Amino acid sequence: MTRTTTRVEDVFQRLRADILNGRHEPGSRLRVEALKDHYGASSGVLREALPRLVGQGLATFAPQQGFRVMEVSPAALRDLTDARVVIETHVVREAIEHGTIAWESDLLAAHHNLARTAFADENGAINESWLSAHTRFHETLLAGCPNYHLREVASQFRDSAEVYRCWARTPTEHSPRDVPAEHKLICERAIARDIEGTVEALREHIEFTTALMLEES
Repeated sequence: MTRTTTRVEDVFQRLRADILNGRHEPGSRLRVEALKDHYGASSGVLREALPRLVGQGLATFAPQQGFRVMEVSPAALRDLTDARVVIETHVVREAIEHGTIAWESDLLAAHHNLARTAFADENGAINESWLSAHTRFHETLLAGCPNYHLREVASQFRDSAEVYRCWARTPTEHSPRDVPAEHKLICERAIARDIEGTVEALREHIEFTTALMLEES
């Protein structure tokens, strides 16, 4: 990996974390000149990093308008949730059917890491380590699926959904809802190769998150 490639990856990850944590508001412009100073990066590095955000569904690009953080709205969240349920429940079926013992081990490890990571940091913001652990858990859950393209679509939809955590005025993890128990149930059912049980738990997990966000918006 070249120094430039490493720098692009670093800036991309920082931009992604800042969007997911609400430091760049939904719909706001991502101007290269302003971002250069903030991230200490060259225009070339930013012009390589920004399209990757578009590819993940976290930003949009239009001629004459440039890059913007993805827009959010209740209607878009409902549509996104419907798409996630269709894709992720299909992919998790494939993952459980084809997942190996190594996949089981990786899933248990990813769940353990997520369960041991605090949701909020000392300032009350969403803990970036939790976001990473949460993404890793859900990606590992689906990693047993042999179809790379389906996994990529599921990952893109999930990244877009994470933006809504910051759009909601009150983090859903601060509600009476027991999110760790939901993740534990999904993990246990997947390890037990309980396809229908895992699908049900995953669907409820996705839809519950959306219902709470819409209540708080």
